[in-house]
Amino acid sequence: MPRRGDRWADGFPPPAKPRPVEGGIVARSRRGQIGESWWSRRFLEVLESLGIGGRLDRGRTYARKGQVIAMDVAPGAVTASVQGSRARPYRVRIALARLSEADWRRAEDAMVARASFLAALLAGEMPADIETAFEACSVELFPARHVELAGECSCPDWANPCKHLAAVYYLLAEAFDDDPFLMLRWRGRERDELLRNLRALRGTDVAPAVPERDDDPWASVERVEVPALDERLDDWWVAGPALGDLRFPPDRPRVPAATLRGLEPLDRTAAGQPVVEVVATAYEVITEAARTRLGGDTRESRSSAGR
Repeated sequence: MPRRGDRWADGFPPPAKPRPVEGGIVARSRRGQIGESWWSRRFLEVLESLGIGGRLDRGRTYARKGQVIAMDVAPGAVTASVQGSRARPYRVRIALARLSEADWRRAEDAMVARASFLAALLAGEMPADIETAFEACSVELFPARHVELAGECSCPDWANPCKHLAAVYYLLAEAFDDDPFLMLRWRGRERDELLRNLRALRGTDVAPAVPERDDDPWASVERVEVPALDERLDDWWVAGPALGDLRFPPDRPRVPAATLRGLEPLDRTAAGQPVVEVVATAYEVITEAARTRLGGDTRESRSSAGR
C-alpha cells in the first residue's frame, strides 16, 4: 500500500540520479550567477528575453558536477554529449542559423568604419559594444526570436530545455568568457577569417557605416578655431597657454599597443622574444611612467590651487 506523499503513488517515478563522469567539463561557477564577462552576460540576457534563461537552473547541478562530457562550437550548431542516468550519454544540439556572406560583409564594413573596433579586433580583443556594428547594418548577431534557437536532446524529457540542454547553455556562457569569438564562429565567421578580412578592408576606402561615438576623454574639450596662417604673420610664433597649464587625459588606451598588434605577424625576435611583444612591453612601461608623472603633476596643481 503506497504511503501518502510517495511519488509512485502520485504517478511519478522517483528522480533518477545521473551516472558519475570522469573528466567531464566542470563549470567554474560554484554558486551565484552564470558567466563573468559582458559577453556571457549578454548571451544570458538574450536567453532570458527568449524565455529560456529562467530554466537554466535545471542544468546547473549537471554543469557543476561535470556531466557534460564534450562540447563543440561550430558554424551553425553547438553539439555536446551529456551523461544522464542511462548508460549511453545523451546527444545535445543547439542550432543557430549562420549569417549570410552578404550580412557578414556589411558587418565587417561597419567594424572597419569604427577605428576603436578595428584596433581592438586586430589586437585580439572583442569590443564590448560590437553588437552595434551589426545593428548599424540591420543584422542580428544574437537570436531575436525563440524559433531561431533550436535546441534538441535525445533524452525522453519533453521539456525544452531539458536539464541536459540547460547544462550546455550554462557551459556555453562560460565558454564565451574564455573566448568571445566563439559567438562569431557560431554565427558562421571564424576568427582568423574575420581578422584577415578586416586587414584587407583596412587598406581600402570604406564609407563610414557607423558614426564614431563621442565618448572619448576629449569630448568635453572646447574646440578653438585656428585662424589662417596669413592672418597671423605678425605673431604666429608666439606661444599660447603656458605648457604647465596644459592637461591631457591620463586614461589608459582601450587596447594596449593596438597599432603594433594590428600589424601583420612579424617573424622577428629580440632577446629570444617576439619583437612585437618586446616593443609592446616597452610602450606599456613608458605609458605607465607618463601616467604616474601626469597624475602627480595634476594632484600637485590641485593642491597648490587649494592653498
